[in-house]
Amino acid sequence: MRAAGGVVVRRSRSGENEIVVIHRPEYDDWTLPKGKIEPDESPEDCALREVREETGLRCKLGRPLGCTAYVDRRGRDKIACYWIMEPRGGRFKPGVEVDRLLWLPVEDAVKRLTYRHDKLLVQQEF
Repeated sequence: MRAAGGVVVRRSRSGENEIVVIHRPEYDDWTLPKGKIEPDESPEDCALREVREETGLRCKLGRPLGCTAYVDRRGRDKIACYWIMEPRGGRFKPGVEVDRLLWLPVEDAVKRLTYRHDKLLVQQEF
């Protein structure tokens, strides 16, 4: 299964980078926003759509960060490709799929993220 998502980045008042991490109650995990690429959808369009659906944020697509390969909880092979994103507006509304969103400094985000592949992606970039 192929997926796409984003590492949404903003500058804090103190000038350090903060990124978005989301909590999914179904899995009780903290992860980066991402989702399945639909038929006839480009990975870039999917990444923007999934970030908007999961976070409520409209973002500007930045440069690609690369892809991670992993096995999900159901034993399926997955490849997720990510882009840096800059928020341009919108507001988070808790829902069934994602109930919490945090803006965290990079070091804190790495500690909060549940999955090693998410942690490595963020650490390699920042």
